[in-house]
Amino acid sequence: MPGSKLILVTGGAGYIGSVLVGHLLSYNYRVRVIDNLMYGQKSLDIYEGSRGLEIVNGDIRSSDDVTRALDSVDFVIHLAAIVGDPACEINKTRATEINREASELLFTKSQECKIERFVFASTCSNYGRMDNPDSYVDETSPLKPISHYARLKVDFENFLLSQVQSITIPIILRFATAYGMSLRPRLDLTVNEFATTLALGEKLQVYGEQFWRPYCHTHDLAHACLLAIETDISNIVGKAFNVGVSSENYQKKTLVDLILKKLPQAESKVEFVKKNEDPRDYRVSFDLIQKTLGFANTKTVENGISEFIYAVQSGQINNINNPVYRNS
Repeated sequence: MPGSKLILVTGGAGYIGSVLVGHLLSYNYRVRVIDNLMYGQKSLDIYEGSRGLEIVNGDIRSSDDVTRALDSVDFVIHLAAIVGDPACEINKTRATEINREASELLFTKSQECKIERFVFASTCSNYGRMDNPDSYVDETSPLKPISHYARLKVDFENFLLSQVQSITIPIILRFATAYGMSLRPRLDLTVNEFATTLALGEKLQVYGEQFWRPYCHTHDLAHACLLAIETDISNIVGKAFNVGVSSENYQKKTLVDLILKKLPQAESKVEFVKKNEDPRDYRVSFDLIQKTLGFANTKTVENGISEFIYAVQSGQINNINNPVYRNS
């Protein structure tokens, strides 16, 4: 029974983690969170009093903290990281310590504790820039990381793939670009930022409007983690899965158009500019996760846009520059 299983979620107080914790609890799993709580614990307050939740204020770089967090755990879902290109560029040494070295420590300790499955939240940023703008990349495509953040993700993926004969089964999930509301909202993600900026009546500068990205809602990313825990192990061992749906690949210009359908008065606030930053450009196929794990999305980018417009109009969000909403 799921209720007898204990899942450790690293980074469980974060943007995706706080959504995942609630999702797992709703499926009657017991959940232990390890998080350094650098953004506080408010995102988990809604679950306070739940008999199925335990919170460990700890650092995954600490062997003692990791050992304590892994006690009696059945599965690990590893989200904890310095997330995103800008945040990793600020302090590359710290990003390497957490995103690669601490991740390797966590997996090694998981092996020692005989953890059944280790689910790693990687990223579609690993694909970098696709060669053919008219095609899709998939799990067989070469990885071409062009940022420190993505290089560290690829490094740890390669480490995990060298461990497929381990007693602890590694499962790699390459998340599409996240969007959508969370108990710890982020406004430094494309859909969230664009929708909030224009809903607040502020000027929006958009660069690389022709570049492709896939997008996936926080709730759907959380469900993919659950599927990785529950799917027959013979179907997933030693594999990486792109997480999203193929219909949710968008160019930035299209995202703006979708927002302006809901906020036509904001059209004059949009400016398209040319910059040499962030040359990532990839359109991703998600056929494998659909066929193997039965993954399907429950929300679309348009739903996410509506969530943030409502958050502004209802007064939940009134300052896009508040650092609590950003990882960088």
